[in-house]
Amino acid sequence: MNLNRKKIETMPSESVEYVIKNISGDMVTLRDIINVIGRDGMLVFCILLTLPFMVPVSIPGLSTLFGLVIGLIGAGIMTHRPPWLPDRLLRKKFPAERLRLALEKGTVWIHRLERISRPSIPVLTYGLGMARVNGLMLIAGALLLMAPFGLIPFSNTLPGLAILFLAIGVLQRDGRSVLLGYMTLVLTLLYFIFLLLGGIAFLHGVIS
Repeated sequence: MNLNRKKIETMPSESVEYVIKNISGDMVTLRDIINVIGRDGMLVFCILLTLPFMVPVSIPGLSTLFGLVIGLIGAGIMTHRPPWLPDRLLRKKFPAERLRLALEKGTVWIHRLERISRPSIPVLTYGLGMARVNGLMLIAGALLLMAPFGLIPFSNTLPGLAILFLAIGVLQRDGRSVLLGYMTLVLTLLYFIFLLLGGIAFLHGVIS
């Protein structure tokens, strides 16, 4: 796959749509996508990586790999440094057509958020301290995305949505979106605790 580099100076949805339109060939790698977005567009990259989890498209191993990349980007934001992304991750190949379809269907979420997104609650989006907090929240979302609940409804969608809220909120300086990201992380954690407790109760009933 060969993509032309595009400097990110537009709305997140326009940047993501540019990448989608340029996905071609049979396979695509994360390095191909970064070559379009550029290292300065890591939050846009985060947004793009959440989109396959907004729709029921199954690509094996996607949540683990994308979650790991998002977590490394969050670590980069926390330390105020360019994220370290291992070459092995960037060379991982995915079916181009299936990934493009998932991204296209997921862009509806970006458009919805952009329509209502505007600068607000600046305390949540400005300053080195909040950059560290929001980077940590991205890591938390990535870890929840990687949790082994992939076949259970909403187990990937909820953490993906939290990451999407956070990334758009930071990009657009929209503290309300960031706050929604925090709340969705808490909701995801509670949902996973419920699943674990339900699983334990079920096993206890079977054993006893």
